[in-house]
Amino acid sequence: MPHLDNLRTILVAWVIGGHALLGYSAVGGWAYDEFHEVTFAPPTELVLVAIIGPSGLFVIGLFFFIAGLLTERAVSRRGPGRYVRDRARRLGVPWLVSALLLWPASVWLVATAAGRDESFWWVLSHRAPLLDSGSLWFALVLLIYSALFALWRWLTGPPVPPGGRPLGGRHVVTAVAAITACSFVVRLWFSARSGQIGDLHLWQWPACAGMFVFGVITAHHRWDRHIPDAIHRGCRTATLATLILLPPLALAAGVRDVATDAVAFLGGPHPQALATAAVEGVLVVAGSVWLVGLAERRLGAAGRRARAWARGAFGAFVIQGPVLMALAAALRGFDAPAGVKAPLVAATAITACFWLGARLPLVAARIHGSHRAVAPPSADSPRPT
Repeated sequence: MPHLDNLRTILVAWVIGGHALLGYSAVGGWAYDEFHEVTFAPPTELVLVAIIGPSGLFVIGLFFFIAGLLTERAVSRRGPGRYVRDRARRLGVPWLVSALLLWPASVWLVATAAGRDESFWWVLSHRAPLLDSGSLWFALVLLIYSALFALWRWLTGPPVPPGGRPLGGRHVVTAVAAITACSFVVRLWFSARSGQIGDLHLWQWPACAGMFVFGVITAHHRWDRHIPDAIHRGCRTATLATLILLPPLALAAGVRDVATDAVAFLGGPHPQALATAAVEGVLVVAGSVWLVGLAERRLGAAGRRARAWARGAFGAFVIQGPVLMALAAALRGFDAPAGVKAPLVAATAITACFWLGARLPLVAARIHGSHRAVAPPSADSPRPT
């Protein structure tokens, strides 16, 4: 499915670039904001938040939607047991390596460059949240969802073909309402951007789990291959209208300095928190469906370059944390404003991450091949037919 591969490539590049910018922002959202030497001016940051900020409400949910679209087919092809083992290798191993080695080392490197007296062991054992893996929290949460779905499929048996009327606009509205209500309730206890052990982002689970399940359901109706035209148009209208209205509504609500004025929007029994949950519900559902449909209609090419970028996308996502932190640390001595450093880090990191990401599978294949070469088949081994 080239359109999903190409969409995933764009999303990974967007996430890497967004993290680079957030590292130099006062509002934060990326670990480098604890050590940054320069920040954007408040007016510049407000513009960046207006342009880039809304994507933070639905890009991760879109990843989970794509995963849900493909999960049923993968479980049916491999079987629940093999599927979970494959997921554990592809998602669990990178998360474990990142949580125990790569991410603590990256934070320790930046802390050392910033002149702080923090050891690697202190970062690993004392920095909150415990077992932080940087951007790889996504992999752990997706592994949990995947394992639960495989267990459910093992208990219930093969899926029953859908019957009755196809999915329509009312189903999209129902998904928006469910995610909005659940997000508001969850954030009464876990406010947005709060941390938990493993950095599980529990405050984001209603959107992540909701979109994963929505992807599984809509895949039964072939939305992985084609988003119905009426649904696509409606979701496009809802998404664009929300994105256009969001900045003036935020200004009308009194948001001038995002770092200080947005606290009530993050959670708790506040109308602002309910408004945030409602905006997120619309963007994560309508935005995800619209972008998948847009990719189907505009990003279906499967050329050599597109395939190369797609092959490196997952590796780029995995390696982005160390690359971003190393680049930011290397530029600390460069006397320049955040408006220069942040785009430079973003462009360099996107290029480097995809270059490295495309080579990680080759390295893994060579290692796997060398292990196989240690014990060649004996003369009595059955020959392939």
